[in-house]
Amino acid sequence: MRVKINWDALGITASLACAIHCALLPLFLTSLPVLGVEIINNAFFEYFMIFLAFGVGAWALYHGWKKHHHQKMPLILFSIGMACLLLKEIWHDQHIFFLVPAVSLIVAGHYYNYRLCRKANHCHANDCNHDKLVA
Repeated sequence: MRVKINWDALGITASLACAIHCALLPLFLTSLPVLGVEIINNAFFEYFMIFLAFGVGAWALYHGWKKHHHQKMPLILFSIGMACLLLKEIWHDQHIFFLVPAVSLIVAGHYYNYRLCRKANHCHANDCNHDKLVA
């Protein structure tokens, strides 16, 4: 039995997990420094999460581009969003100005990729019969 992975769903999940991490982690984990654990504002952890999200997201978008729609716009939206995440790490004082567009663009790229993949529907001229109605 072969398991199929929905890479778009995984990419969207990783992007949303990143957004939740950025928004809620400071609220819930403010007691960690008292315990000796420094995860908030930990540059290594932040860059690791960004590169992990980039890897999963890029794979999902590549899969959609290669197998379904051959459109570059989802990858462009995603890449600009990821660049905003990196800029957020460089200019901490302006983080909210980079975070909101970053998350919006990353999710928009995945959503657009998802829509294009569904529109392609693995349908080729000789393989599909658009006139049939499924009851």
